[in-house]
Amino acid sequence: MHLIIDGYSNSKEILQDEQFLTNWLENYPSKIGMTKISPPYVVTYAGPNSEDWGISGFIFIAESHISVHTFVEQSYVNIDLFSCKDFDVEKAIRDFQDEFQLVKSRTCLIDREWSGMEPTAAVTSGFTYHER
Repeated sequence: MHLIIDGYSNSKEILQDEQFLTNWLENYPSKIGMTKISPPYVVTYAGPNSEDWGISGFIFIAESHISVHTFVEQSYVNIDLFSCKDFDVEKAIRDFQDEFQLVKSRTCLIDREWSGMEPTAAVTSGFTYHER
């Protein structure tokens, strides 16, 4: 499963807080039954355009990874939760909306289940899009 969330936050403070993101990445995997296998890695990025900056964070989990990229001046955040293990998608969406204070979001869930027994051409991944 691959949950993708694009959202707008009403808290620029959260979107630029490296410690918040580090703590969040450190603690969130266990809240959804995942196993972290690395410490969080969080960096601040400043591009050539003064409005093009934010923080990015990543953590490896045994089931795959979680990544977050913020764009502070636009109040925008991208979140990816990629897992070979099923998880409660609706809970994860609510968690992200609450913890990142999202006022508008778009989600996409990609079901990447593939048994390996079917020919590749016969596999149709499921995509579900939602705007909130």
